[in-house]
Amino acid sequence: MTHFARFAAIDWSGAKGRRHKGIAIAMAEAGSAAPRLVRPDHVWSRSEVLDWLVAEAKKAPTLFGFDFSFAPPIAERGEYLPGEADVPSTARAFWAYVDRHCDDEDLGAASFLEQTHRRHFYFGIADGVKAQFMHFRRCDARLNAQGGRKTASAYDAIGAAQVAKASFSGMRLLHRLDGKVTIWPMDPLPQQGSAVVEIYTRIYLRRAGMTGTKLRSKVDLNRALKGLGSKPVRLPFEPNDHQTDALVTAAGMRALAASEPRAFAPEGLTPDLARAEGWTFGIL
Repeated sequence: MTHFARFAAIDWSGAKGRRHKGIAIAMAEAGSAAPRLVRPDHVWSRSEVLDWLVAEAKKAPTLFGFDFSFAPPIAERGEYLPGEADVPSTARAFWAYVDRHCDDEDLGAASFLEQTHRRHFYFGIADGVKAQFMHFRRCDARLNAQGGRKTASAYDAIGAAQVAKASFSGMRLLHRLDGKVTIWPMDPLPQQGSAVVEIYTRIYLRRAGMTGTKLRSKVDLNRALKGLGSKPVRLPFEPNDHQTDALVTAAGMRALAASEPRAFAPEGLTPDLARAEGWTFGIL
């Protein structure tokens, strides 16, 4: 079903600073071998992840997954940032726009949300009614309709479940990856070589027969891996939820790519949506 020899899941972070305990990377080889953590004792920077990916992409055809939104919603309202002048209307151009308007260290994007375009993001009750900020992409709405419970919006910048800071810092990374590695679905899926996709861990937890909540023990982790057709991991420590997210998602990406014909051709993904909003790998 796929030419990829490896599947890597990156649990991303949009936190301020140079290094981020919230970043974890796992790699699963094609087949059923247990996924492994990449440098589990290392505290990654976002720039290191970028360099690591570019190097690894050349070694073997690898499908890399990042757990952030590759673009904000645009189909719903016709603009990423309604009322702002000179904002692009395609994802690739928007990545460049975000990068151009950020000087945060280590590919951070907090200033974009907190200063440059503050009025578009929800930071708390002082901003008004939260529901007015909760705009979604077509793929997010599709997952919600299927019971996938992806309720976070790229404009929600408050709380532990928010994805805004991670997503906009991720767009800076995508801008630097552009032209070096295929970015799906903004780029067509290559017949050979590596590619980068957007991921959402809950999809694979549910496919594994789990409830979709965070995993914080080896026992629960291996139950999920078994449900995804993977051999168990043998870790000398109890993993944190960033590590379990990465391990489960790497195994889940592998299982999906190997068995699901619609994985790269989901219903509802049009060429216009691919260019402007993207799609989460695993939403069918």
